[in-house]
Amino acid sequence: MSHEPEATGQDSEEVSRLVDAIEAFRAIEDPAERTKVASEALRRWPDLHSELRSIRQDSVLQLRDQGLTWPQIATIIGGGIKPERAQQIGKGLSGAQRKKNERAAKAEREE
Repeated sequence: MSHEPEATGQDSEEVSRLVDAIEAFRAIEDPAERTKVASEALRRWPDLHSELRSIRQDSVLQLRDQGLTWPQIATIIGGGIKPERAQQIGKGLSGAQRKKNERAAKAEREE
């Protein structure tokens, strides 16, 4: 099994299905029904987002356990992710947590 991202730039089947599902929302002709289902999905999004982050973190840690380096894992994640960010993902640090830590460190330096 290769750990290299697809060079074609095409979405995985799972990502394509997610994009198709979102397009299905847009295709609902009745604006009231479209509003209702889009709102329901948005209400559930925080939990879904957390679950996806957890899946990614677990997978990153499995790759690390298999001996991959942070640069290799960053390449797999894609999207211009740097090795440092891949390591932060492995630790479960979100963008918000990273910014909070950076602000705290800056405040400490200024004291």
